Amino acid sequence: MEFVKAEGLGNDFIVVTEPLAISSERIASLCERKTGVGADGILEITALDETTVAMRYWNADGGEAEMCGNGLRCVALIAAEYGIVDGPSLTVRSALTDHPATVSPDGIVRAFVGVPHAFRTEELLVAGHSVRPVGVGNPHAVLFVDDVDEAAVEEIGPAIERDAIFPDGSNVEFVELEENDRIKVRVWERGVGETQASGTGSAAAAFAARAAHDLGDAVTVALPGGELLIEFDEAGAWMTGPAAIVYRGTFD
Repeated sequence: MEFVKAEGLGNDFIVVTEPLAISSERIASLCERKTGVGADGILEITALDETTVAMRYWNADGGEAEMCGNGLRCVALIAAEYGIVDGPSLTVRSALTDHPATVSPDGIVRAFVGVPHAFRTEELLVAGHSVRPVGVGNPHAVLFVDDVDEAAVEEIGPAIERDAIFPDGSNVEFVELEENDRIKVRVWERGVGETQASGTGSAAAAFAARAAHDLGDAVTVALPGGELLIEFDEAGAWMTGPAAIVYRGTFD
């Protein structure tokens, strides 16, 4: 099967344009970095019409997830670059909703993420830490920290991800507030581990920061892999950031 390796802010994916009928174990083996292709997950693109594609997403552990923000930008880029759709403006349909997107010639993609919301009104004490639960179609737990570089992501992240309060697991965002509507974020991704970036995680972090600290409608999210702009309007949250095609290949 042919695939395209793509990445958005260092969050990398194996992308296929044929139906993916393989086991979760095979998905995990392909994503393994020492013995497989190596990726944070696998994306499947299906053409629906001249302007619309559908996407499915599996995490590196082989489990299917509802949505992937950085993957969404990669899907939009590949659909436009390889002529799967007619032009640079398209709609990507996830398991959750339709995501309008526009691909610029320089590889910058602006796309609708979804409608972030607090699925519990109060902060929760999870694994000994105060978190804000945010839904962006997929579950997130947001923690505010004084210094994100010093945060114990590999210790705290999996404890919160697997806590019983999140029956389907949770992504975990560690957020440090900076000046001028800017936040610094590290992400522990459900089924993957720490990643260089997360689109839905950035939206969740920006949403929680606006609610708790009165940030504006445009929030710059600085991640280990680069920066993502999250903008809020009456429809919900939009992200603007890069996507890139790394190489093409095949696997059995």
